[in-house]
Amino acid sequence: MIFCDVLVDCLFYSAQADYAPYFYDNGPYSHNGNLALFSLSEDTAIGTQIYSLNGTDPEGQEVRYGLSFDPGSKEYFRVDPKSGNITLIEKLDREKQDSIDVLVSITDGRSKVVERVTIFVMDANDEKPEFLNMPAIISVMETTVSGSSIYKADAVDRDTGSGGSVTFYLQFSLFTIDRHSGVLRIKSGKMLDYEKTKTHFVTVIAKDGGGNFHGKEQFLSSSATLTVNVMDAQDTPPSFIGTPYFGYVYEISVPGSEIFTVSAEDGDVGNPNPIRYSFDEGDDGVFGINKTSGCITLLTHPVYLKREIFNIKVKASEVSPIGRLMDYEVTTVVIRVLDLNNNPPTFYGINGPQNMFELTLYEHPPEGEILRGLQITVNDSDQGANAKFNLKLIGPGRMLRVVPQTVLNEAQVTILVEDSAAMDYEKHHFLTYKLLAVEIDTPERFSATADIVIHLLDTNDNAPKFSSDYYIARIPENSPGGSNVVSVTATDPDSGPWGEVKFSIYGSGADMFLIQPESGIIYTQPWASLDAEVRAKYNFYVKAEDTEGKYSLAEVFVTVLDLNDHPPAFNDNFLETTMVIGAPVKIEAVDDDAEVPNNVIEYAIMKADPDNNIFDINADTGEIMLKSYIKSMAIIQNITKHRDCTWSLVVQARDRGQPSFSTTAVIKIDITETTQLKGGPLGSFLMQNRNKPLQIIGMLAGIISLMVFVTIIISTATFVRNKKSNRILPNRRVRRRPKNQNMWNFKNPFQKPETSGDKFKEEEEEREPQVVVENVNHNNNVTNVRRPWPPTPPPCAPSLPPPPPLYAPSERHWNVPTVSATVAPKPRKKPVMTRQDTVNKALVSELKMRLEQKRMLSH
Repeated sequence: MIFCDVLVDCLFYSAQADYAPYFYDNGPYSHNGNLALFSLSEDTAIGTQIYSLNGTDPEGQEVRYGLSFDPGSKEYFRVDPKSGNITLIEKLDREKQDSIDVLVSITDGRSKVVERVTIFVMDANDEKPEFLNMPAIISVMETTVSGSSIYKADAVDRDTGSGGSVTFYLQFSLFTIDRHSGVLRIKSGKMLDYEKTKTHFVTVIAKDGGGNFHGKEQFLSSSATLTVNVMDAQDTPPSFIGTPYFGYVYEISVPGSEIFTVSAEDGDVGNPNPIRYSFDEGDDGVFGINKTSGCITLLTHPVYLKREIFNIKVKASEVSPIGRLMDYEVTTVVIRVLDLNNNPPTFYGINGPQNMFELTLYEHPPEGEILRGLQITVNDSDQGANAKFNLKLIGPGRMLRVVPQTVLNEAQVTILVEDSAAMDYEKHHFLTYKLLAVEIDTPERFSATADIVIHLLDTNDNAPKFSSDYYIARIPENSPGGSNVVSVTATDPDSGPWGEVKFSIYGSGADMFLIQPESGIIYTQPWASLDAEVRAKYNFYVKAEDTEGKYSLAEVFVTVLDLNDHPPAFNDNFLETTMVIGAPVKIEAVDDDAEVPNNVIEYAIMKADPDNNIFDINADTGEIMLKSYIKSMAIIQNITKHRDCTWSLVVQARDRGQPSFSTTAVIKIDITETTQLKGGPLGSFLMQNRNKPLQIIGMLAGIISLMVFVTIIISTATFVRNKKSNRILPNRRVRRRPKNQNMWNFKNPFQKPETSGDKFKEEEEEREPQVVVENVNHNNNVTNVRRPWPPTPPPCAPSLPPPPPLYAPSERHWNVPTVSATVAPKPRKKPVMTRQDTVNKALVSELKMRLEQKRMLSH
């Protein structure tokens, strides 16, 4: 009972002492409390814990936290009821919302405290500068002085502080910009030039002062393009197009009807200004003009018009970019008051209506030229829309163009040249066009046509042209002077004297030729004699020229055809030769013709004496050889039954030309065996050159010169050595050769001896034993006889010389080698005579005798 009373007392006391919870106020720089004066950077990432609500209950009860927003407001934060941690759940943007009102609450379950706090969103440098007036297009006169202001760039940065400040930069060198104000100027010392650059694209960069973003300093910039159009300086007034102007007012016209439209252009075609039209005088207040289009309209009913014809002065003025009127031009528009559409368009000439117009002009007039000789006026006598019609020019190609293409009432028709190249006299002697005028907005669609005939006159606009770029001609050699070679042709499509062509030739190969100037026939000079062996190819240029010097060139190639006009000819050096069995002998003939087959030679043996059946000849090379079965001299002797080894062959050399020429030569061949040439190199040389005495003499002279040169060197060396040793050389005793010793007596080979045999005589005092001379050559010059030594053989026969005399062993022996003119000592041993030595000596003797015979014949 007592316990129940205490509990009731406690509950009663608690109900009486319940206090509301409250937040701690920790100041603006704290991250826990009641969010009072809390600020948050706008670049805070979503999901970041930004604050912790912190409060308490006086009774120590557990508290719960809450966070809410005003109805319709965006919810940026979320709070954990237990911990009070506040998390960012939406991205902040200070430029859109710089403060957020939040209702924070704390409750202990019984009492709830709600406070309204404001969270300030702090700026971060996350915004680029934005241009307010760019991109933009401006026009600047090219005469604007340097340093002048031409534009002011304006940009803002929604950030605060340094991140909201803007400075300007350029990427173009012709202009400069103030960094702070953004005023764009032409750089000092620079000028705009319309002729060089008509448009400049200037890139302007706006850059902020930088600021913190996500913990790092960041600078942001943006760019925009300013297009600067350079305006041409205005110095030419406007000009009207398609004058004179004629307009018409019909009786059924109503106020506002279009009467006529004038058109003018700025004379400064580089950068034309817009044109503003106005009446200068003569409109009487009954007509109006559109100041931009030039359209003239009726302001009243036709019945109130006081005149039938109005001569209205229309002014076309240029308008500057700032709206100021500048240069102007005035023209007259004639307006007639007409009735209903009862007249078709009509073409007029100088003398009235005309449906054919003719004009004569030179071909290829300049493009854009007006055919002023055609004075054509087109007129529709109706008024208003009834007098509006189109003009068309119908004809070959697009050579001409008509202006204007649309006419109201009346207009002067202008024909312009559009394609000058097509107006060619060589293609068209005359051009025929149809000029068609057709009404546009009338039910009747009245029309009219006129024929335009243009007669073209020729000009010298073409150079002569050859039928070919080159000409190839052939002419036989030995053709008489004045022979035709080739005919060249060239044509000039121009007419009259301009189409006359004259020919001429020139070049290094033209000396032998002439050309007929009118016909183009090329022929040889009267004195010319073409020879293919001297020169077979000629080339030169032919020129075709008209009367005004226009020309073209072609190349002429002339080939001189070879004729078979030279017979083959033998070389005299091959008329006598020696053949060794088993080795061929070659003869050669030369044909002076220039080309095959005229200079191709075939060889043939026509006759061989004493026998025709032992030789063959290569028809192509001229090599003469023995039959393949002849291997020795014995076989030849068995075939011919002759012991003579000298043969005479009649060899023919024939060319293959048409007609064919031939030449014969007698070839004397001495046949010998290989074994007969084993007497050493000297014997082989003498045998092979037995028919060439000059070559033998040359060899002897060379040997003698070499010996003299060696002797001089040895003597000089000996003298120098003795001089250096300072020795006195003893006198040397000269031993004379014994009187009974024989020597060869070499006489001057160029001095004619008393007899033909004196040249080869030898002085001797003793008689030698008899020797047997064998006719090893099997000829008729030497017979097998015994005869005492020393009878000298007659000079006319190549007999064998006797062997050298026999001497005592104690006597000194000297031997003369064959035609070498060199004296060489022999061993003291008595020489042994062999058959081979006898043959060699016989050959030497024969060579000496032949040399002597030739010398005698030459004298």
